Amino acid sequence: MIATIFEGIAHTINRRPLLVAALMVSLLCVSIFGMTQLTMQSGWKTYMDENSEKGIVYADYIENFQSDSTIILIIETSNPLDPEILSYINDIETDIRQQENIKGTRSIVEVLKSAHGGTLPSSTAEIDQIVGMLPPATRELVNPSNTLTLVQVQIQEGLSEDVQRSALDNVISVVENQEKPPGVTVEFSGTPAFMQQMEEGLMSNMGILIGGAMLLMIIAMGILFAYVRYRFMPVLLVGIGLVTSLGLMGLAGIGLNMAVIGAFPVLIGLGIDYAIQFHARFDEEARKGSLEDAVFTTVTKTGPAVLYAMLATCMGFLAMFVSEIPMIRSFGMVAIIGIFTSYWAACIGVPTLCLLLKYKPKEAKTETCYAVGTDACDFVMDQPKNGRTPGNGKKKSFSYGQFLTDISVKIAKNPLPILLILGCVAVVGFALDPMIPIQTSENAFVPGDMPAKVNIDKVTRILGATSTADFYIRGYNTDLDTIKWIEKFQEYELSHHPELSGASSIVTIILSTNGGVMPETQAELDSILGAIPEATRKEYLGGSMSGVVKFSTIDLEMTQMDSLKQQMIDDIAFLEPPVGVSVAPIGNFDLFTTLMSSLAHSKELMTYLGFIFVFVFLVVVYRHLHAITPMIPIIFIVGWNAVAMFVLDIPYTPLTATLGSMTIGVAAEYTILVMERYAEEKERLHDNLAAIKESVHKIGTAITVSGLATFCGFSALCLSTFPIVSNFGVTTLIAVGFSLMGAIFVMPAALSVMGRFEKPSSHKESIRSAALKEEVKMI
Repeated sequence: MIATIFEGIAHTINRRPLLVAALMVSLLCVSIFGMTQLTMQSGWKTYMDENSEKGIVYADYIENFQSDSTIILIIETSNPLDPEILSYINDIETDIRQQENIKGTRSIVEVLKSAHGGTLPSSTAEIDQIVGMLPPATRELVNPSNTLTLVQVQIQEGLSEDVQRSALDNVISVVENQEKPPGVTVEFSGTPAFMQQMEEGLMSNMGILIGGAMLLMIIAMGILFAYVRYRFMPVLLVGIGLVTSLGLMGLAGIGLNMAVIGAFPVLIGLGIDYAIQFHARFDEEARKGSLEDAVFTTVTKTGPAVLYAMLATCMGFLAMFVSEIPMIRSFGMVAIIGIFTSYWAACIGVPTLCLLLKYKPKEAKTETCYAVGTDACDFVMDQPKNGRTPGNGKKKSFSYGQFLTDISVKIAKNPLPILLILGCVAVVGFALDPMIPIQTSENAFVPGDMPAKVNIDKVTRILGATSTADFYIRGYNTDLDTIKWIEKFQEYELSHHPELSGASSIVTIILSTNGGVMPETQAELDSILGAIPEATRKEYLGGSMSGVVKFSTIDLEMTQMDSLKQQMIDDIAFLEPPVGVSVAPIGNFDLFTTLMSSLAHSKELMTYLGFIFVFVFLVVVYRHLHAITPMIPIIFIVGWNAVAMFVLDIPYTPLTATLGSMTIGVAAEYTILVMERYAEEKERLHDNLAAIKESVHKIGTAITVSGLATFCGFSALCLSTFPIVSNFGVTTLIAVGFSLMGAIFVMPAALSVMGRFEKPSSHKESIRSAALKEEVKMI
């Protein structure tokens, strides 16, 4: 069936090349339209599945108690308590409060007006007197230093990220349109500003990554692919494949996020690999006969070979769908879409364009061949062996292809030492893998000089940690027993965990309103709750069935935060909430600590599932003992990756967590191409060692060039200003290098060992096979 499909494609291209080209152009136009539908995604929905039970609860919490929607204005001046400066702050606060979706503002101005009968003091003496009478905690919050003061702008709860961005833009516009006193600077911080700048930075980085990858592809093709005509055609086809994949994403409603943007250079690197293989095969066939024959042979011979390798690559990305993290699943989905579009753009585009351009191979004879597939590079076997030119017997200059051939034969003759040494390194890697740290702090993902990050760090240095450890309480009806339990819970946690510096909830408001005394009866409690302003009550109560307790914390590392969360969960079980009441961590405190454990679980599950998928694929498709040999270098490579990450101190993030399964896919392509060529040569030569020699001789250089082109595409990731993306780039480059090593050096050893378990052929060896065996003995 596969053969029939590819034969049909080849015949269609030969008969109607213009129609095929027109269809490709039409699809490209539709894809360009689809690109306009792309949207950027960020925030909690990229880390947590919004349709899961936990995601639904989190969405309810966000709607009622969103605690990270405060815009912070950092106002720096020589004297924040100067009457002119305070008047300026008062003016911008007044304008900001009039903007849509703004709940209110808090600053030193509000404190001064509250203590001065609702008006702002006009003299320095009055201001100093009021500030001097403030409680130390309040004074540190509103006037943290002699050169800086803060204005907190509270956005309404339950707003979408787009509406929050609109509110932030309005606040920025108010500040920019207000004339500042001399020497005053205003900077923006807080989660809305952080998210907006992160999204803008990601969009900017996407252009840099794609542009950088395409430029590197042009350079690579100019250097590595000079022996063919139209050497830059693969770059064009990769661009078509990329645009098509982006268009399909837009039409399918798949949003861009941090992981998806990191996938594009990966797609370019893999796509150029496919285009090179088809272009090289067409060039080889065009040297032998007519263009129509070249189209047919290229599509029917190279098409299936690369298809199987491409599908094996998809197995690694398919394993990402088991992850609990939406960002990782979207990476896998986009990678599979991009691989498919790049493959078909190359499979159909190369022969179509070559036919329309009346392709003529360069006249100069070449010993170079980068083609793959059945019978590819057969003319290479007719070239002189052992580095000697015919006739004069003089040594030629260094030949990389011959070097690979010689090395592969030596490895095939002594496979066990190689497999044992490299296998031990892999075992060490698997042992080190659990020791590699996991980084889930969003603050560590973004550029260190991003203004919002710099400002958040500045606020943290001045005020200490501004985040809270929130706990969501559901299922109670503000009854007295539950209120007393919340008081007990707060007191217990504050007394047992020095990491907690305070607590706020409806209980603290009740105690403050009732002179520090807890009501004794339900009627008394109801009366106090009725006296609390609605706006204050809504900060801690979501109707009558849910509430939140917010613990302020010292500045904690993510691992410390996770440990604290687990201890507090155990405390809740120990304290036994009232019947029907559930208490659980929520907010960023829970989101990013849960992300850490999800990454630890997902990366292992994705890797092992990737192994299983590729193994099953090899068995089902090839149904031969030697078909499982690619699993040996693939397992080795994943272990080597862990060693490299440990040595380079690169942590696991939502991107690098995909490395194991992605590496399985990339390595599967190279190793399968070697295995397929080996099977073809084994059937022709009926000798294991000779088949290994011929397969590496004919395909080793082609795989190396493909790998180098892929390497160039992946290296664009290192251009990113986002550490999460650039670190991923480093690890992918290492993975590609290891994949090439596995295909060229480990596969001959694995095939040699596996060949010893295969039944010997009953056919007589050909004269050609005997001659090759003699040459192998001479090496």
